Amino acid sequence: MRDYIIVGSGLAGVAMAETLMSHGHSVVVFDNHSQKASMVAGGLYNPVVLKRLNLSWEGSRLMAFSIPFYRALEAKLGVDIDEKLRVMRLLATAKEQNDWFHAADQQGLSEFLVPRVEDNTNPCLEAPFGLGEVRHTGRVHTSRLLRAYRESLATAGGLREETFQHENLQVEKEGVSYQGLNARAVIFCEGFGLQQNPYFRYLPLNGTKGELLRIHAPDLKESRVIKSGVFLIPLGEDRYLAGATYSWQDKSPGPSEAAREELLSGLRKFLRCDFRVEGQQAGIRPTVPDRRPLVGGHPCLPNLYVLNGLGSRGVLIAPYAAYALYRYMEQEIPLPKAMDCGRFSKRYEKAGRHP
Repeated sequence: MRDYIIVGSGLAGVAMAETLMSHGHSVVVFDNHSQKASMVAGGLYNPVVLKRLNLSWEGSRLMAFSIPFYRALEAKLGVDIDEKLRVMRLLATAKEQNDWFHAADQQGLSEFLVPRVEDNTNPCLEAPFGLGEVRHTGRVHTSRLLRAYRESLATAGGLREETFQHENLQVEKEGVSYQGLNARAVIFCEGFGLQQNPYFRYLPLNGTKGELLRIHAPDLKESRVIKSGVFLIPLGEDRYLAGATYSWQDKSPGPSEAAREELLSGLRKFLRCDFRVEGQQAGIRPTVPDRRPLVGGHPCLPNLYVLNGLGSRGVLIAPYAAYALYRYMEQEIPLPKAMDCGRFSKRYEKAGRHP
C-alpha cells in the first residue's frame, strides 16, 4: 500500500511527489507523457510582472520558498537544474525609463529592481533608452528536471508509465483503490488534462496555449535574458528561446503559423541582426480566470485532491502550492484562501452530482 497516488508528473506532480517523500510518505506516480506544457516551458523565474512593473502574486514568498526547493532537488538528483541568469527589461521610450525608476523605488519591488538603467552596448539590440535589470532571477531547466525525476521514481519503483483510467478508481472513506493498488488518497496533477477528469472538471480550468521559437543568431552574442514584447532566453552556442505566446482560443497540441509570425514580429522590433528559426514548440498551460492555483479536496468525495492551475509561473508556484496541500492533508492546516479550490464550490453544485 502506498500513502498517495499522484496522477501526472509535470511540475505540479513532481513538486507534490517530492514534498510528500521528503516528509516520509510513499507515492506512486502515473505518467502517460501527455503533459507537454511543463516539458516545453521556458522555465524562467522572476517575481516581477515586467509589462506592468508590479510584483506577481506572492512574488517574494514564492522566491524565498521555491528556489531552495530546486536547490535541494539538484543535490538529490545530481543534475544542474537552476541556471542563474540576468533578466533585463528593454526600455524603448522615455516614459518606460521613468516608470522603471519609479517602480524601483517602491516597497516590495525595490528588492528586485536595480534602481539604475544600463546603457545598451550590444549593437544587435535596439534599446535607445537602455535596459533595467531584475535581481535574483534565473531559469529552471524543466525538461531536464522532469526527465531526471521520472528516472529517479522509476528506479525506486514509484512510476507507472500509463494512462490513469478514472473509471477504475474506487473511493472509500478510509482510502482509495485502483486496479489492485491501495492508497490513502489520490492527488490529480494533470495540467490541462483536468478537463477530462470526471471528479474535478467542474473547476474553471481554461488552458492557454503557449508557443516558443528556437533561433540561431550567431552575431547576437547575448548572455542575458532580454524582455521586450517577447522574452529572449540564451541557450548557449548562439542559440536562444523566444516566447511566449498566449492563445485562449487555439487548443490544438501542435505549433501554429500564427504564433510563429507573432513571435517573429516581436523579435524584429528589437533585434538588429540576422537569425534563423530552428524549431518551434507548443504546450497548453493550465490557467484559471482569476489567475490563482486550484488546490484542495473534492467537495464531497473523501481522499480526492487536486493541484493544478499553475499558469505561466508554475516554476515558482508549484513547490509552494504542493507544500500548502501537504499541510492541508496531513496537518489539517487551512489552505491560503487565494488558492483554495473551494472558492468554486458553487460551480460544483451547479454541475450536478459527481461520478
